[in-house]
Amino acid sequence: MTDAMPHVELAEMRVDYPPEGFDTDRLAPTWHEQLARWLAEAEEAGVAEPNAMVLATADPAGRPSSRTVLCKGLDGRGVVFYTNYTSAKSHDLRQGRAASVTFPWYLLHRQVNLRGAVEEATPEEADAYWATRPRGSQLGAWASAQSVVVADRRVLDDALEGVARRFADTEVVPRPPHWGGWRIIPDQVEFWQGRENRMHDRLRFEVDGHDRSWRVRRLAP
Repeated sequence: MTDAMPHVELAEMRVDYPPEGFDTDRLAPTWHEQLARWLAEAEEAGVAEPNAMVLATADPAGRPSSRTVLCKGLDGRGVVFYTNYTSAKSHDLRQGRAASVTFPWYLLHRQVNLRGAVEEATPEEADAYWATRPRGSQLGAWASAQSVVVADRRVLDDALEGVARRFADTEVVPRPPHWGGWRIIPDQVEFWQGRENRMHDRLRFEVDGHDRSWRVRRLAP
């Protein structure tokens, strides 16, 4: 006998999107300027953690994984997030050298999808961001062997307590050698705006394969 499940009418769940459109005449000159513009609008609208993005990678066997990370860098070179270099996601990135991310701004009926090659952020970039992190987050980066199986929560708490003692007399916590940033260098960036009747607007910046210049294309929803 199976446990009773709550009655959820998934097929009936539906949101009507606004009629306001999004066309090429409203795009910024570059993908990163447009992304910065939408990020600012998401923050102004009160979206929780507007810089959160869903990172998708694949392992050497082609098995996909996704998880949410925080965008901590944006310019014409790409988007940057920081993590443990021994984590599962870092293993995937080091092997596959490519990734995609999605910024899901449900409140605004918007999303941005970005994909491309990856590279490690420079040590100087990692140091600069590390210096802005709260001390607790810095200690956590030292304490957690990210993605490693642990027996229970107490293992993590003990590890954090040990690190806190280790750096108790240290004013500036150094950046761990196993911690740094990844930059996704996009060749495609799609801006998606929900529309009535599911006829959504999809505008995609993409790199031309011949001269490596950027162009914009509209996609069917």
